[in-house]
Amino acid sequence: MEWDRPEKPCLTSIEVQVASLVDGQAKDSWSFDALSLSLRGFDAPESENASLNAVAALLAQGLAGKSHVLLHVTAFVRMGAGQEVYPSQELILDKDKAGKSKTLYSVNGVAGMHSQKLGNAIRTIDTWYTGAADNGPIAVEPYGSVTTQGKAYRQPKAKEDFYTLFDHWITKGQVPALEQQHFVIATLIRGGVFGDAGKE
Repeated sequence: MEWDRPEKPCLTSIEVQVASLVDGQAKDSWSFDALSLSLRGFDAPESENASLNAVAALLAQGLAGKSHVLLHVTAFVRMGAGQEVYPSQELILDKDKAGKSKTLYSVNGVAGMHSQKLGNAIRTIDTWYTGAADNGPIAVEPYGSVTTQGKAYRQPKAKEDFYTLFDHWITKGQVPALEQQHFVIATLIRGGVFGDAGKE
């Protein structure tokens, strides 16, 4: 008997477990079916709403400074045979000594991801830029840069970049639209160096 082989192997299930840690122990925990959640928007199935709202409320308390929040997130993925994985790469400054052009990140022999890659995924919430309906969310960046596409969705000429919005809001009292306020605050939470090179 011959088996039909799919053109591309696929993920068959992804379970994400989130635990709120207090004194090193899980106080509360939630489990999510990641494949039931959209990557193109924030609407969730009814079955996931209670857990999502609980995690969101916990994060809001942490961001408001009302409590310390420490989350332990574990993901379990069932993959097809031959499925490609994209672990992080190590930054090796002296490639001649390493003897390799590319070194993948691993923990105890298992492919891993650096915190920067996870942080980029977590801040992929910018749906407030022009064209978001067609392109979906992008990571919060001052200019809406998406390196994989070689494009910046928040060009200064459109006056949707962080620096223009922030400057007009703070120095000129021009309050941006609510969705652009969300973008400005998300960028401030993301952090970075926001100095003005022209002033000392």
